[in-house]
Amino acid sequence: MITNQRIHFIAIGGAVMHNLAICLKNLDNQVTGSDDMFFDPSKTNLRDHGLLPESEGWDADRITPNIDLIILGMHAKADNPELLKAQSLGLKILSFPEFIFEASRDKKRVVIAGSHGKTTITSMIMHVLKSMNRGFDYMVGAQLDGFDQMVQLSDAPIIIIEGDEYTTSPLDLTPKFLHYKHDLALISGIAWDHYNVYPTLDNYIDQFRQFIALTPDHGKVFYAEEDKALCALIESVGSPNNLIPYGPHPATIHNQQTSLLHEAGETAIEVFGQHNMQNLQVAKNILNEIDVTDEEFYHHIQTFAGAAKRMEKMGENDQTIIFKDFAHAPSKLKATSTAVKDQFDNRTLVACIELHTFSSLNKDFIDQYAHTFDSPDEALVFINPKTVAAKKLEMISEEEVRTAFDREDIKLFTEAEVLEKHLLSQKWAAKNLLLMSSGNYGGLDLEKIKKSILN
Repeated sequence: MITNQRIHFIAIGGAVMHNLAICLKNLDNQVTGSDDMFFDPSKTNLRDHGLLPESEGWDADRITPNIDLIILGMHAKADNPELLKAQSLGLKILSFPEFIFEASRDKKRVVIAGSHGKTTITSMIMHVLKSMNRGFDYMVGAQLDGFDQMVQLSDAPIIIIEGDEYTTSPLDLTPKFLHYKHDLALISGIAWDHYNVYPTLDNYIDQFRQFIALTPDHGKVFYAEEDKALCALIESVGSPNNLIPYGPHPATIHNQQTSLLHEAGETAIEVFGQHNMQNLQVAKNILNEIDVTDEEFYHHIQTFAGAAKRMEKMGENDQTIIFKDFAHAPSKLKATSTAVKDQFDNRTLVACIELHTFSSLNKDFIDQYAHTFDSPDEALVFINPKTVAAKKLEMISEEEVRTAFDREDIKLFTEAEVLEKHLLSQKWAAKNLLLMSSGNYGGLDLEKIKKSILN
């Protein structure tokens, strides 16, 4: 374990960065950090742990020769004055993925990769291990129920890592997941994402090719056999014996209750959707590899209620359920909206997706959404013009949205007030609402909408 070190974080305000800083302080390191702006929850978390700097902004005077390690966040630019000072002093500088590897050299590293489902699969594995009181370390990209932090480092023999394919730092444009050097891994699927970093699909797929190539002889990689792009990649690398396919776990739906089917019978679970049956199957595969039995898996997975912001139930009455989800990429949108429609096939589904990311708002990428929004009975799209302007992109028209999604009845909203009026004007008997976004719908008051619909 890393203890009794002087560690400074450049760009400490990030989700994983500030959690790592808290983790290292709790391990008796002297931790400092800086950032040009702070938002909650990181601002409050850092303040509560005595790690919030007195002022925002960068200050080269914070960098002194007696610092043992600089941990560099993606948010900092290459000309950051603190980074330049650290380089001039010859200090040790690591990105957080490089640091996680250094801290877990002697552990079995399990890396969860893929374009979708990473957080959910990681949280499934973590939930079972915690329920069993198994000791393990982890690094996950979201705050999970039952876990105080997003990062834990200890003397445990295994670490579960959510492996993001986005670039590492201003000094290192390789994907984060290439740094972890997995012993055991999975790839949940490949669906082109991060258009601003990987401008072509081939370029994006090549990152996963490199990931597979890092698999050691003793290692294994599970891959989703229903994903065509992923299977084509596996074929192209020769399909070695340590690449193992998986499909969805057998399941049944009865009276809006999903149950897993297995040799010992049926196990009722709280999550649903074909994509979650895939997630559950590979979580089970990984857990089997680290000595969790099938019996233990089925016992403990029953209480898994889902990852934060993934298919989150905001509220319900006897006529309507309102779900909120982080889905924004095409594959995630399709999986989530289809799951809700299939689970509640006796109800009308109204679904709204906010196009918020650089990729989703880019006219050269948006046609990737074709037929991903076919399941809802009413399909709504929200675009905040301020977000488009901030990303220096051109506004997308309703006709362009309809063409991209290949759905003529899609409605486009560009003002939160107009979307709110549309939702509240409806009759919600035998009708569910699904809200999907990595943004906030231009400040839409979701609590007000929930209360108005359900009361």
